[in-house]
Amino acid sequence: MNTTSGAAPQASGFAKSANVPVIRTAILVGLMILAALAGELMRPTDRLSERKARIVLEKQVPEAFGDWRLDTSILPVLPDPSLQAMLDKLYSQTLARTYVNKQGQRVMLSIAYGSDQSNEATAVHRPEFCYSAQGFRVQRVGSQWITLGSTQVPTARLMARLGQRIEPISYWVTLDESATLPGFGRKLQQIRYGLQGQIPDGMLVRVSTVGIQVEESYVLQQRFLQQMYDAVPANVRARYFGGRSADPAKTASGSAPAAPAGTPQPL
Repeated sequence: MNTTSGAAPQASGFAKSANVPVIRTAILVGLMILAALAGELMRPTDRLSERKARIVLEKQVPEAFGDWRLDTSILPVLPDPSLQAMLDKLYSQTLARTYVNKQGQRVMLSIAYGSDQSNEATAVHRPEFCYSAQGFRVQRVGSQWITLGSTQVPTARLMARLGQRIEPISYWVTLDESATLPGFGRKLQQIRYGLQGQIPDGMLVRVSTVGIQVEESYVLQQRFLQQMYDAVPANVRARYFGGRSADPAKTASGSAPAAPAGTPQPL
C-alpha cells in the first residue's frame, strides 16, 4: 500500500517536469512567429520611384551640353566583370561616358541608379572600392559643399593613383531628392525613410579627370557639373543633385559655401 501510494506522486512530478521543455518550446515558437509577423508588417513597401518621374539616365543626361561633347575614344574606369555582375543586380541603370571640350580637356562621368536604396548593398560602387578593385591606390582628399545653380551639393574628393596615372575624383550619393555622402548621415536617412514605410531610390554620381593639375581638375569638374546641372530636366534635377537650397548671396558670387559645422565631415 505504502509503496503504491508513494509512486503516484513521483510519477506525477515526472510528468510535470517533462512538460516544461514542451511549454518553453511552444512559447519560443510563438514569439518567433510574432516577431516575423511584426517584421513583415513593418517592412517598407512604398517605393518612391513609382510615384515620381521615371529616371532614364541615357535620355536625361545629354550627350552634348554647354562646352561638352561626347568622346567615345575613352571610357571611365569600369568595374571588373565579377563586380559588374553584382552591380547589374543592385542597380537599375548605369551610365559611363567621357566628355571633351574645345580645349581638349576631358571629364569622365559615371552614374549608377537604383530604385531601392534602403540598405548598404549599393556601397560596392563607391570609388573607394571600385578603383581599388582595379589596382588603384585611393587617397581621401576631403569633402566640401559645391554650389550648382541654386543647389548645394556635399561632395567627396578622392585621388586615385595607378603607376603614373593620377585621377582626381569628385562624387556624391542621393537618396530620393537629398544629396549626401556615405556614412552615418546617409544611414540615418535610410532609417528615417524606413520608419515612414518608404523605399527611397537614389544614385551615385562620379566625375574624374586625367592629365590635368589636381587643383585645376576640381575646378574643371565643378564647371562641368554646373553645365550638366543646367542640362538635366528640371523635374528630375533634385534626384541627381539633391534639393538643398544654396545661399543666394554666395550663389550669385559663384563661390562654393563652406561646409556647415559637422556636415559633411572630412573623409
